[in-house]
Amino acid sequence: MSEGKRFAGQGAIITGGASGIGLAAARRLAAEGARVCLWDKEAAALAAAKAEIGQAAETIAVDVTDAAAVEKAAEASAALLGRVDVLVASAGISGPNAPTWEYPLEAWRRVIDINLNGVFHCCRAVVPLMRATDYGRIVNIASIAGKEGNPNASAYSASKAAVIGLTKSLGKELANTNIRVNCITPAAVRTAIFDQMTEQHINYMLSKIPLGRFGEVDEIASLIAWLASREASFSTGAVFDISGGRATY
Repeated sequence: MSEGKRFAGQGAIITGGASGIGLAAARRLAAEGARVCLWDKEAAALAAAKAEIGQAAETIAVDVTDAAAVEKAAEASAALLGRVDVLVASAGISGPNAPTWEYPLEAWRRVIDINLNGVFHCCRAVVPLMRATDYGRIVNIASIAGKEGNPNASAYSASKAAVIGLTKSLGKELANTNIRVNCITPAAVRTAIFDQMTEQHINYMLSKIPLGRFGEVDEIASLIAWLASREASFSTGAVFDISGGRATY
């Protein structure tokens, strides 16, 4: 990569990096000079993403709910990239749509395990790598649902609210270092995650967005890229709205 790009010489881990917001973020960071390591469960999707991004991309098939596997993937990523400067924690699922009192127990546990425990596992594994160089940027992908709570999506809403709390705690813990930890709260973005939702729920989410449309992955990636850069030096433990006007606080 040529000199002068924001992420020249940096290494970035992107979870859920084979599709959706994660892949868009990986494309953006790679275009601006980063070497990226994409984490995902889907080997075929990882191969396609690597082919799209090219030589700047490495891939590791990993289940973020498996703490030991995440630890190994972090070490392997550091070896592949040479250093880890950025973590974008994007892996997540929506889970089914149902009232809380009818929500399937196994589905609840799976949503919490991926969306919350997965982010925790990744932060826990990557922070020591960043502390070793006293530099890092962590961007956790939360959701407007974590602020407002979407009806018939209690597990998703609860998991994303918890990601906001985790981000605030970790940001404060690392405030005396050069590591910054922030999260973003997008409104709905049309990706493959919509396949997990009912049409009624999709229409509900659209009705809540004053701009009258869903977000685009590249719009989300632009905010991620700023928060992942050296420019984002005075924000930590913060929550950045990108919701088409939906957020009220």
